[in-house]
Amino acid sequence: MPRRKRVLKRRAVQPDSKFGEHIISKFINMLMWGGKKATASNIVYQAFEDLKAKGEDPVRVFKKALENVKPEIEVRSRRVGGANYQVPMEVRPERKLSLSCRWLIDAARERMGRSMEEKLSAELYEAAQGRGGAMRRREEVHKIADANRAFAHFRW
Repeated sequence: MPRRKRVLKRRAVQPDSKFGEHIISKFINMLMWGGKKATASNIVYQAFEDLKAKGEDPVRVFKKALENVKPEIEVRSRRVGGANYQVPMEVRPERKLSLSCRWLIDAARERMGRSMEEKLSAELYEAAQGRGGAMRRREEVHKIADANRAFAHFRW
C-alpha cells in the first residue's frame, strides 16, 4: 500500500536586524545571489533610505507594494482527455507572497538605472502606487486567468 507524502514543515525565517520584520528578511533572502546576504541587505536598506529621503515610510511603502502586486488568481496546466487546459485557480497565501517578491525583484533588475538600490526603491515606490513592471506582470496573469475562465470547471 503506497504511503502518503509527508507534510513539509515550513522553516521560520528570522526577522531582519533593522526593522524586525519577517517579510523583509524573506525579501532579502530572495534578492540574494551567491550567498552574499550582506550585499543583499545593504541593497534593501539603501533602497529604504532612498524611500525615506522621498518623505515616505519605507516599511509601509514596502508592505503596500507587496499587497498591490500579490496575484489573486493564476492559471495552471491541467491535462484532460489528451488536451492541456489552462485552468484558472486561486493562489495560496504563501505563493502569493513569494510571487509578489519575485516579480518586484525581477522588475527592479530589468529597470534602467544606475544602481540596484535606486532601481529597487523606484520599483517599490511605483508598485505602492499601483504602477510599475511588477504590477504589469500581475495584470498580465489576471488577464490570462480571466481569458481562460471557461475552463474553470476543470479545477481539481
